[in-house]
Amino acid sequence: MSDFLANHYLWIKALHVISVIFWMAGMAYLPRLYVYHAEAEAGSDKSETFKGMERRLLRGIINPAMIATFIFGGLMIWANPDLMKQGWFHAKLGLVFVMAGAHGAFSKWRKEFEADRNRRPARFYRIVNEIPPVLVVFIVILVIVKPF
Repeated sequence: MSDFLANHYLWIKALHVISVIFWMAGMAYLPRLYVYHAEAEAGSDKSETFKGMERRLLRGIINPAMIATFIFGGLMIWANPDLMKQGWFHAKLGLVFVMAGAHGAFSKWRKEFEADRNRRPARFYRIVNEIPPVLVVFIVILVIVKPF
């Protein structure tokens, strides 16, 4: 298996990056939908439309992309275990797990909207919308610059 992973490392890396792009695109868009949803009256046609959009985005794009990101990332670690000896990589993994925690929070909030139980104002979601891009900036810097 190690030979296969080593021989196909660049393909695995490409699939990892593609998965990350889809995951982050969804993570950037979902809280923006929550901003508009929070401004819609519960039970309205607008609210019902947002429910469908949020569900399809989370289940059809964000969840599968996150799973693929972790699978391909794990395969890269398996193929190159020396990554685990580098400080920048540990910091990157920490931020990825923070991102996964944000993903979990976004999923929970979707369920609250689905049940018409959102209690947060649109302003809250505007602020939360900044979390994924900020994390991505630091993750990319760690991966490219490898500062430590």
